[in-house]
Amino acid sequence: MRQFHAGDRGEPVRDIQRRLTSLGQPTDPDALGVYGATTVAAVIDFQRSRGLPQDGIVGPDTWQALVDAGYNLGDRMLYRRVPMMRGDDISHLQQRLNSLGFEAGKVDGLFGHSTLSAVLDFQHNRGMAEDGIVGAAVVDELALMQRETSKRGREVVREQAWIASLPYPIAGARIYLDPACPDEPSAGLTWQAAMGASAPLREAGAMPLLSRSIDTLPAERVRARRANRLDADLVISLTTAAAFEEGAFYFGTDLSSSPAGRVLAETIGSGLGLPVAARATPMLRETRAPAVVVATDLLTSATGKVIAAEVIELFLHGVPQENSAR
Repeated sequence: MRQFHAGDRGEPVRDIQRRLTSLGQPTDPDALGVYGATTVAAVIDFQRSRGLPQDGIVGPDTWQALVDAGYNLGDRMLYRRVPMMRGDDISHLQQRLNSLGFEAGKVDGLFGHSTLSAVLDFQHNRGMAEDGIVGAAVVDELALMQRETSKRGREVVREQAWIASLPYPIAGARIYLDPACPDEPSAGLTWQAAMGASAPLREAGAMPLLSRSIDTLPAERVRARRANRLDADLVISLTTAAAFEEGAFYFGTDLSSSPAGRVLAETIGSGLGLPVAARATPMLRETRAPAVVVATDLLTSATGKVIAAEVIELFLHGVPQENSAR
């Protein structure tokens, strides 16, 4: 799709404004169909809440997030399909299932295998038809158990348990290194940094896994799926600040966040002097393991070595007390 930004006019802008307004981000006094300053501000606020780059432009990722946000649990029937169904209704389903002890995995708004397994487990537990379809009967049954959903979800408990288990031997840890490849020059820089991180991690006994070979440029979602197939324990993605924005980023939106990812981002960010923030890119959102995206224009082999040293230190000495309390 094309990008929409300040100065644009027409029916697509009107649609964007209506969606923002329905989500509590009013765009008046901008006229309907006119992408003015208030619409830009509303888009930025929405992007901030969704862990997206805050540029005020509605491109493919922001548009998809606007569509996802328009679904409430019960609006439609949910089930496993290819491509996967996605939306806020699925995020709320995952939150409720996790809080009830049914392992739906990361609250990512994607109806994948983990969500299907959790739905089937819930249906079995409640004596319902085990078809994996979330219709009115499942939604009603979840509503009957609403007061239980104030508990922390299993995905958060699991990550906090991992944090509490540190220090922990790094030997055997499957650490997925993702040299991002938005273009060929950037791909060369990120590859150098990944190689710099790989050697010390291997020497420490970890198992570094690469998301791609030196001569390939797979899409980010393809690389994220590979991390899941390889059953990675941690994911470290490396990219340039020009392609992203400078910082160390962990998964986080207004609906969910990754405690272990935040610890990892704070650890690496401290070593590199980078700001830490929540985002929801595919590598952060669609990987099961705690993940961080490191974005800097100082991508060298030495940068990779610093990243590896910080991760090894985290496993060796655990989380500082002021961070572990979060």
